[in-house]
Amino acid sequence: MVARIETAGVRLRMGLSPSNRATAAALYWEAFAGKLSRLMGPDDRALAYLERIIAADHCLTAEDESGALLGLAGFRSPRGSFAAGSYADLRAIYGLAGAAWRSGLFRALETEIDNTRFLVDGICVARHRRGQGIGAALVTGLCDLAHDRGYREIRLDVIDTNLRAKALYERLGFVSRGTKPIGPLRHAFGFDAATTMVRPLD
Repeated sequence: MVARIETAGVRLRMGLSPSNRATAAALYWEAFAGKLSRLMGPDDRALAYLERIIAADHCLTAEDESGALLGLAGFRSPRGSFAAGSYADLRAIYGLAGAAWRSGLFRALETEIDNTRFLVDGICVARHRRGQGIGAALVTGLCDLAHDRGYREIRLDVIDTNLRAKALYERLGFVSRGTKPIGPLRHAFGFDAATTMVRPLD
């Protein structure tokens, strides 16, 4: 399963190389700090937490010819998720008090496992390589993976402030299936609503 990438010297692969784990945490945090900084900050702890919890077998990655990480696309499955830690993980990084309030907010934000749709768990591309087709190739690669696993649809959720990502997904065949406000949680997460987007898989 390899998606076509227009940029020369870029390849997609399943999984995350151990040598790229810290870079993956940094890419993910750069992409989602605006959404999660109040919950996972400060930066040093957020990076330590992500490097601890990310599941190397629940992502598709884009690398250059030297093996440097350029982007990644995480996903969820009945066996786990790319970036979902436990209370023990929170306690190890944030301490007892920090874990207590963070765990409650994480539970409120969690996306359920969808048994009929393949769930995306975050897509990010290195800042200096954006606009070169890597994000689109990662999405296409996830669609191929979902199809190979027998799913008929792929689903993701995009927050209301990320208009660029939403436009990309629409160009790639995703359609909106409803927007859900998060209510008072907006004060913790820095956004007001999330739109569910779905793409049928042929």
